[in-house]
Amino acid sequence: MAGEQSVSGKVVLITGASHGLGRALAEAFARDGARVALCARGEAELAAVAESLVASGAEVVWRAADVRDERAINELAQAAEGRWGPVDVLINNASILGERVPLAQYPIPTWREVLDVNVTGALIAIQAVLPGMRSAGRGSIINVTSGVGNVARADWGAYAISKWAIEALTYNLALEERESGIRVNAVDPGAMRTRMRQAAYPEEDPARQRPPAELTGVFLWLASDASENVTGQRFRAPEWRAG
Repeated sequence: MAGEQSVSGKVVLITGASHGLGRALAEAFARDGARVALCARGEAELAAVAESLVASGAEVVWRAADVRDERAINELAQAAEGRWGPVDVLINNASILGERVPLAQYPIPTWREVLDVNVTGALIAIQAVLPGMRSAGRGSIINVTSGVGNVARADWGAYAISKWAIEALTYNLALEERESGIRVNAVDPGAMRTRMRQAAYPEEDPARQRPPAELTGVFLWLASDASENVTGQRFRAPEWRAG
């Protein structure tokens, strides 16, 4: 394994950081010494996350922002850069589920919203950090995908389509940025004990699923210099092992 598996001092921007996987990632990166820039739509929840991290000694900037809001996401990236320098790592985690109905019945307004949040929002965040990453000659972009993002599943509607799109975005961007030193990879976190999982599978016992905090290892590795030659790949968090 090349490089050092450390994120200490790295500037990490995480979208959808107020709960679930996003919060677990914010806590894991802050605990390992990263400087974290966080956004989510829920201001009260995000403020609580930020306050908890600061109380633990972490360096944090945050904005209550929708990832579809170009101005707000650019302001967050600029705030992080102004305080610490270029963003080293972007984790595109923010997403919404939409409805689980057949495509023939899928409500078009919901379709547009899901694709706009899950795909366009990711591109907005990417465009916000790319100039700084290019100037630094390095960077790691990690896009969160799903088990429905590369295998056809009925009744997953816009969410599944959006995750297929996220994987295509990952592979295309990895090719485009290969010479700039920017790495782009996708992570499927698998089944987790989250609100989205509960909404997708209301009949399921949440206690049977792993908490997101147990699935952050591959993200830390992809953010570190230990994965400096890894780009254009897809990982499943439950199967990933260091070494």
